[in-house]
Amino acid sequence: MSYVSIDQATKLYGTMRALDEVCLDVAAGEFITLLGPSGCGKSTTLRAIAGLLDIDRGTIAIDGHDVTRVPIHKRDIGVVFQNNALFPHMTVAQNVAFGLRMRRIARAEQTERVASALAMVHLPDFGARYPHQLSGGQQQRVAIARALVINPRVLLLDEPFAALDRKLREEMQMELRELTRRVGITAVFVTHDQEEALTMSDRIVVMNAGRIEQIGVPDAIYSRPETRFVADFMGARNILETSVTRIGETHAALDWQGTPLRAPLLAHHWLAAGSSAAAAVRPEAIRVVPSASGENTATAQVTSRVDQGAFVTIKAELAPGKVLVARQTKAEARDRAYAIGDTIHLAWDAADLVILRDAPRSTAMPASTTQ
Repeated sequence: MSYVSIDQATKLYGTMRALDEVCLDVAAGEFITLLGPSGCGKSTTLRAIAGLLDIDRGTIAIDGHDVTRVPIHKRDIGVVFQNNALFPHMTVAQNVAFGLRMRRIARAEQTERVASALAMVHLPDFGARYPHQLSGGQQQRVAIARALVINPRVLLLDEPFAALDRKLREEMQMELRELTRRVGITAVFVTHDQEEALTMSDRIVVMNAGRIEQIGVPDAIYSRPETRFVADFMGARNILETSVTRIGETHAALDWQGTPLRAPLLAHHWLAAGSSAAAAVRPEAIRVVPSASGENTATAQVTSRVDQGAFVTIKAELAPGKVLVARQTKAEARDRAYAIGDTIHLAWDAADLVILRDAPRSTAMPASTTQ
């Protein structure tokens, strides 16, 4: 059963559709991430769930109750923003207790719940400090405690770690994920960072131009993108423009400018022999092999080699304008060190070649959907 349900949500700014008939179901206790570039509609969706903006069409329900026109203070929503918005003149304890005071909770209960919330975010002894006495990560922990202390039905987080340095951001990601699992709260998280979404989410919702492009578990979004946009956004740098030469029972035969390819059909019932189709293969799926022959292989000349720490990325040209990008681990690169100008042979498994749609399929998917 879905706990948060968005049905055909549409938000217009003049002729621009910030949200375009968005449908989304979130299960109770699920951590779901809205992922996409700036202006894709992810923060607008979050603000609509919170009640910070009104949608023009559609409905939003929480725990089976229609809250589309319910004001934010009556939705029992906890919200954490990138700018933690702590009151500088209040202590940490006073900041965390703010929502309880607005709800006229008895002082003794306030004290107990504030202490519990600060313990949850590992700041049990920080109640008397002021925001300026805290690090950036500690301030975000206080903001999370303030959102949780009211016992919200849903926790909403809009890029809460974007201003933190990489090491601290990674620490906070793990802490937040562990905390939401322990508390069992339903959470909707917004980010433009692909790695952050893959690390934290039960499911990821990739958005583009106010619409949902794909919903799935992290591995499905990463390894099996459905559209050209999702493949490109998730870093599948090899997007090949092919033609379909044959449709089999389980696989399709493709031609990429004279290079024969084979890819699993999966749900691509729209494909037909003679049609064109884009296909994607991730750089790390491409191997450097002793020789190349048959499907899903190529011989190319190295045009670029970039050391990226744990990986080495190689760009190789098969013909003018026909390029593949492969990524080796450092160990593989040490065993086979290639220089610019070297001729190499490349290969990849048919299972790693994904046929893409130009446009997303229907996004009205149940909360239990995982693929």
